[in-house]
Amino acid sequence: MRFGLDVSPCGEWGDPRTLAQLAALAERSGWDGVFLEDYVFHPDGLDVYDPWIALAAIALATKHIRLGTMVTPLPRRRPWKVAAEAMTIDRLSDGRMILAVGSGDPASADNSRVGEPAQAQVRGELLDEALAIIDGLWRGKPLHHEGRHFRIDGAALRPRPQQRPRIPIWIGGQYTRQRPRERALRWDGSCLYRVEPPDWEDLTPDDVGELRGLAREQRGSDEGFDIVVGGRERRDDERAERRYVAELEAAGATWWQEWVAPSTPLHDVRDYIAAGPLRI
Repeated sequence: MRFGLDVSPCGEWGDPRTLAQLAALAERSGWDGVFLEDYVFHPDGLDVYDPWIALAAIALATKHIRLGTMVTPLPRRRPWKVAAEAMTIDRLSDGRMILAVGSGDPASADNSRVGEPAQAQVRGELLDEALAIIDGLWRGKPLHHEGRHFRIDGAALRPRPQQRPRIPIWIGGQYTRQRPRERALRWDGSCLYRVEPPDWEDLTPDDVGELRGLAREQRGSDEGFDIVVGGRERRDDERAERRYVAELEAAGATWWQEWVAPSTPLHDVRDYIAAGPLRI
């Protein structure tokens, strides 16, 4: 199992320079990945910095850890722009980029205050079509696409990402809903939750085992399929948390993610990261 940090490019320590320093500390302290939330307007009015520029700074400040978004609400983005951004980060980091995506929260300011589509069906269509375009562009050949929402007439993205066959794509969303679960199985990994925020609920070990079995059944093999669990703050009962993480690993989870609230004072964030992950 690998251990990742989920942090926000916002607030007191969310600027790219400070996040790069924290990511370098995470690498020295035994973490396996640093992932950034992706939004433009913070619901609590905090200062917000662009996550992709911050990822570039993190790529240059680290050598080994994986990095990426957690998650990018793809329906509000132009897929060719995301494809180019992720490709650039992948090359800048020497092949360490992971792209986690979802359909987005229709109630967030990034959607509701700028007129983005709110209907679940439309956001799902946009997400699936955008993923097909990103995957096609990463192949480096001219792409012809005539879809319901996007059109590309023979454009080619060059250079290709460094990773082969592509940058890993993880799918977020609610595990108990059929479409996010099926979408995750079509790509490279799942970063699904059981109950959506603010009433957060993680996947259970049984959920992980079920998802691992579905991957073997529908893909022919679960090799290379990541199951990412977590994305919340660590519980106070560390012994119980370690036991839970061990059960997840035994069930087949490949990543455990811990979120650090952007309101946390910087000195506490440094101490938390320096203490390292909950390795079993």
